[in-house]
Formats: sequence, C-alpha cells, structure tokens
Amino acid sequence: MLQTLRKLPGYICFVLLGVWLLLLPWSIARAFGFNDVASQAKRLAVSSYKTPENNLPTALTKLGYDQYRDIRFRHDQFLWRRERLPFELAFFHQGPLYDSPVGIHEIVGKRVRPIRFSPELFDYGKNRIDPREMDGLGFAGFRVHYPLNTSQYKDEALVFLGASYFRALGKGQLYGLSTRALAIDTAVASGEEFPRFVQFWIERPQAHAQELTIYGLLDSPRASGAYRFVLKPGEDTAIEVKARLYLREPLAKPGFAPLTSMYLFGENQHAASDDYRPEVHDSDGLAIHAASGEWLWRPLVNPKRLLVTSFGLTDPRGFGLMQRDRQFVSYQDLEARYEARPSAWIEPKGKWGAGRVELVQIPTPDETNDNIVAFWVPQAMPAVGAPFDLEYRVVWQGQQQARSPLAWVTQTRRGHGYLAKPDDSIALLIDFEGPAFQQLAADARVEASFSADANARILAQQVYRNAVTGGWRVALRLHRADDKKAVELRGYLRNAQQTLSETWSYILPAE
Repeated sequence: MLQTLRKLPGYICFVLLGVWLLLLPWSIARAFGFNDVASQAKRLAVSSYKTPENNLPTALTKLGYDQYRDIRFRHDQFLWRRERLPFELAFFHQGPLYDSPVGIHEIVGKRVRPIRFSPELFDYGKNRIDPREMDGLGFAGFRVHYPLNTSQYKDEALVFLGASYFRALGKGQLYGLSTRALAIDTAVASGEEFPRFVQFWIERPQAHAQELTIYGLLDSPRASGAYRFVLKPGEDTAIEVKARLYLREPLAKPGFAPLTSMYLFGENQHAASDDYRPEVHDSDGLAIHAASGEWLWRPLVNPKRLLVTSFGLTDPRGFGLMQRDRQFVSYQDLEARYEARPSAWIEPKGKWGAGRVELVQIPTPDETNDNIVAFWVPQAMPAVGAPFDLEYRVVWQGQQQARSPLAWVTQTRRGHGYLAKPDDSIALLIDFEGPAFQQLAADARVEASFSADANARILAQQVYRNAVTGGWRVALRLHRADDKKAVELRGYLRNAQQTLSETWSYILPAE
C-alpha cells in the first residue's frame, strides 16, 4: 500500500491514505477503554433484557459441590505464564451453580481478542466426563494470580465468579467476605434481583506492572452498567472502581458498593448449639466514617428474624464490614482460620451526596450462608435512561484497619444482668482500646455517655480502666420493655475536654 502511494501525486496520496485509515479495523485504530463498555451498557439499557443462556450438558448438571471443585484449570495453561508476566490468569469451568457463559477478552495494545474456551484447558479430576461433550461451553469466571506472599509463587489475588461477585486478598489473608458490583432490592418483599457480568476485557500487563486493569459489562432485567477495576495487590490489596449505570426501569432500592459477609455467632451472641469454637464469622462489625469526622461501630448479630437498619449520611468518608478480632484463640478453627479473613473498606471518590449506609442481617443456621450485607443507597435515585456515575476504592485489610485515631471498640460481650439473684435484665460489657488513653494522666476521669431507645431502660452503668489491655471497659445493665421489639443503644467515652472514642452503636435484636 505504501509503495503504491509513493508513485501517485501528493493530493491523491493524501486522500487515499485518509480512506485507508478510516477503513482500518476498529480494534486496531484505537485502544479499548471504559467508554467503549459504557456505550455497550447504554445500548443494552434501551433494548429488552435477554435471559442468560443455560448451555450445560447433562454431565455437568449432575455434579455435586465437591465434584465441580475437582474440575481445575491446568497450571501449564495459565494466561501470561509463558511470557513470565507479573500477573497470570486462570479460568473457571461452567457448572451447576454457574450455568451461563461469560465472555472474556484480552486487550493487547490496541487489539482486542476473545479468550476461547477449550476442554483441553481443564483437568476434570475423578469426574467421569467426556471432554468432547464440553465443546461449545464458555468460562464461568476467572481469577488473577500475583506474588503476594513470596516472589517464588503467584497467589490468588482476585476472583470474579458468579453474578457480579468478586473478592480479593492482601498479604497473609484468606478468602472471607465478598464484594459485588451492584445490589438491587436486597431485603425487599418483592425479591432481590442479581445483576451479572456478561463480558470482561482484561488488559495484558507490562513486564514490571504492579496493577491490572479489568473492564466489565453488567446486565440484569432492570439495569445495565459499565465497570472498570484497577487491581493493586499488596500488603493491603486495593481495587479502584469506576462505574456507570443505566436503568431500564426504576429500582426500589439500589445498593452501591455492596459488601456480603457471614456472621453466625461471637462474643456478643453465644452459639445456638454446642460448638467448640468461641466465635464463627467472616466479619464482626460495620464501621462507618462520617463526613463530620465521627466514627461509628455496629457489632454484627445473627437475628431470629430479618433485621434491616441504616445510617443516614451525606458524603461519607468510608464504610466497611470489618474483621477486627485477629486472635486465633477467639476462633480455634485450624481449617477456617477466621482470624485471617480480610476486612473490606469502601472509600468513596468525589461527593456521594445524601443517602444512607444500609445494613441487612439475615438469620442463618450455619456458616455456609452469607447473611450480612452492607451497601450505600443514594437519596436521589438514578433516573431511567440517564447515566449514573460512581467511583470508589475497595481496600482488603488485615491487621492495619480503617478506624478512629482515638480509641475503638475491641469487643462487646452480652450476658445476664442479674446481681444477687437471677432477673430479666441484660448485661453488656464494651471494651475500648486506643492511643487516646495513653495520653491520659494516671488519675484521669473517663466518662461513659450511653443511651437507649424507648424500648429499654439502663439500670446501671459503670466505666473503669481495663488493667489487662490498658483500655477502658463500660458495663451496662438494662431492662427491655418488649422482648418482641429490638433495642437501639449508643455510646462513647469522653472526659471533660474531649471525645475519646468512636461511637458504639448496637442493636439488641427482638427475641
């Protein structure tokens, strides 16, 4: 082409070259980016929703949980392993719980290419499956590997699998709670809608890259959306999230930056059955940092009935489901290792305006079910057809967590409130620790400012130094008027000059 152009007059050369450039394939002409995904999401929103295809052969529909887990992506087939790049990709096979394929593409420079499914990429383990029956399937999701703990081995750092769920790990952490791209009508009587990613595009990293960019196209009956995830693995792994949503229909309750976790029992709620473990949970509380600077802590519970509470805020600085208790002795579970489960902290970017952080706590009989959900609900709901933009950062934290720089709650313990003889009162003991106490004089006076709603009366309140931890303990004894109704409690520590701690905000569930 170029040799031919050289032989033609200059003005003809210029015209032909322009036409040739216009005819170049789109994927070569410019780099693929967020706006391309957003354009696809916008087109989806103005068209009718298409139910995902279920293309599973019978051999897969009959698999049990352990049988499905026995299907593994071959290590020698990891994407980017041969190129010795810092990140590697492995893919999940479709199965009983993941019966619809997800399109996955690689972005290499200015080119976009689909990553094709093949049964030869997988080891089917002990399953009696004919690989030829798997032709025509796709991937259910993918996972990202990166050397988190040692330079000699690439650990799992991020997983996208199922609906819009994803979860990540920092150094020394084990999988626990999950995040989602979007929650729709969680704990609404009409039923929850679960959006799902239908396409992913993943940028091939450079030789010394320390972050990985992933784009996702979301779809559901009432909404579609474009997402960009920038993974930054490390001691505390961070994911930068940029989202643009389009609604097909109005939503009763959209939940943004949703977190999903599990709480079965703990120090404030004894096990319902005889269990050798003192505590079982992926998270033990909801933390919130308000624009005013106030920090709030709500310990989680496993209620007997659905429990939905919320915190009204404007421009929150952050919120998260946290695993504060990091001591093995608190759990005694050598397999689950709950003390190594990460916390997930949401840091909004820009002004989110007025809205609420909503906490949904669902009864669960065992630890196999996620029963805790927390998310942001804006006061001004997204309009149908108009773009709704949101950006935030998710940080997967270990020992060092987002919390008040003064003092914070380390445990909440519940028991009978009787003194000399049994009665129907309730005792709550709340321990605080933090730098604020280290600056106090030995004879400093610390006051507890605690209150209860109209359904309870505080009978006694004491605050005293905890000589073991160096912190302070508050002991409450209260009487609940109606056991069939929940009780809201709230309190913090102070002295004559200043507030000393975060605010403890507790729900005593209905019996």
